[in-house]
Amino acid sequence: MGKTVMVLGGGTGGVTTATRLRRLLPREHRVVLVEREADHLFQASLLWLMLGWRTPDQIRRPIVRLARRGIEVVRGSVERIDPARRTVVVNGKELTADFLVIALGAELAPEAIPGLAQAGHNLYSLAGAQALSAARAKFQRGHIVLLVSAMPFKCPAAPYEASMLLEYDCRQRGVRAAVSIDVYTPEPGPMPVAGPEVSKQVRQMVESKGIGYHPEHAVTQVDAGKRVIHFANGATAGFDLLVYVPLHRAPQVVKDAGLTGPSGWVSVDRSTLATNFPGVYAIGDITGIPLAIGKPLPKAGVFANGHAEVVARNIAAEIRGERASAQFTGQGACFIETGDGRAGYGNGNFYAEPTPQMRLKPPGRLLHLAKVLYEKYWLYRWF
Repeated sequence: MGKTVMVLGGGTGGVTTATRLRRLLPREHRVVLVEREADHLFQASLLWLMLGWRTPDQIRRPIVRLARRGIEVVRGSVERIDPARRTVVVNGKELTADFLVIALGAELAPEAIPGLAQAGHNLYSLAGAQALSAARAKFQRGHIVLLVSAMPFKCPAAPYEASMLLEYDCRQRGVRAAVSIDVYTPEPGPMPVAGPEVSKQVRQMVESKGIGYHPEHAVTQVDAGKRVIHFANGATAGFDLLVYVPLHRAPQVVKDAGLTGPSGWVSVDRSTLATNFPGVYAIGDITGIPLAIGKPLPKAGVFANGHAEVVARNIAAEIRGERASAQFTGQGACFIETGDGRAGYGNGNFYAEPTPQMRLKPPGRLLHLAKVLYEKYWLYRWF
């Protein structure tokens, strides 16, 4: 008798899971993907869209294309999840699965910081990146601020990449001498989970370009009219152009389902991504996976993809009556764009003890080219 695997979310983890399952399972078994948006967005390329190097259509693909692979695509919002029964309500209709994979990602909540949404541009949304692209193209002089609202946030390198790319853009447009750029963040240092050495190297990259770096600055509110940011430590910062990373949180529907733990995110087995409910898994940004150093595994597409590969293989093995043996080992990597057609590359094992073991390759043109090729490979491979 055929089984049904339902994947909630069409981001990096959801698309990978559904596609892998469809390839691993005979057609008598159903693979269903539920997604609210019409398009899958390759979010890493929002940094390039910000500079006018990409258009929206170059970095998104219709989610319905997955149907050509034999995946059943259901468009709609997830209204309720019952993990004990493995049922989901979408558009008022209850759907039932034998296996459930929750890949709904992190919800972006700029409204959680008073005044933030009115004052700046959301670096993590398509609309925000488009608006930022238009604003920076006209920006001739003044103060640019990159602001991290809260931790954790996905793609830990993104605000630092954005600051360096905007600095490069100012040089290219001949306005750098009239523009100052600063980064404010509640973090103790850039990408702290990667370890003190990598954090130090990233900070040096940023500061070597004349960009100010201000750690341990937690924003409390933004005065859009006066263009002033207020921080919990009593400091303030003025701006002429504000670019922000919004607060991230688990979607309410996941909280209501009783899936979130003390961290506010879904608790899973760090090797198999299984939740406490039989047949229910959670992957990607929605998970909270503690590391030996007391900090959580970063939220990043590379981890969502790794989670997805493991979960798909194990579900397929179980359906086939085989031993589920795949395990996520904590390996991860990311490019770090620095401008001037260059990128660095960090990789290593985040599950290593007592601390994650990370290495950072210095910026180079070949690494930037590798990132360009990976973007094209991703969109071609999955769509």
